[in-house]
Amino acid sequence: MAAKKKKKAVKAKKVPAKKKTKKTKTAKKAAKKVAKKPAKKAKKAAKKSKKARKAPGLVARAIKAVKKAVTPAKKKKAKKSTIGEGNYEASRTFDKHQASFVARNKSKIPAMAKAAEAELDGPQGDLLRDAEAAAAGRSRDTFEP
Repeated sequence: MAAKKKKKAVKAKKVPAKKKTKKTKTAKKAAKKVAKKPAKKAKKAAKKSKKARKAPGLVARAIKAVKKAVTPAKKKKAKKSTIGEGNYEASRTFDKHQASFVARNKSKIPAMAKAAEAELDGPQGDLLRDAEAAAAGRSRDTFEP
């Protein structure tokens, strides 16, 4: 009996209600639209969960859909690309790709150099040297062969 009385006493306590703020008509409409979207996603997920009994792959998709419906959407931050004296992001990616190429082909690089040298001595050597000179002419750096 004492336990029942304690429960009733806890229920009797009320937390003071928060003050309601006035919303404009457009704000109310927007709030309704936002509230409807998760409900629709939850219904779709429930339909998928019925099918999930037959196929276990659908269970994971249904769970993800419910989680998305429940959690609010986060805004994605736009990446800032700093372009001043050069594109820093592009130079970082270039350096990363070069380093990964060297790491992957460490044992093959000497053989690649010998193959390129053989090509320069071969029948297409003049074309390759002309292409190298044209590329060097467009460069700001000076190359001395």
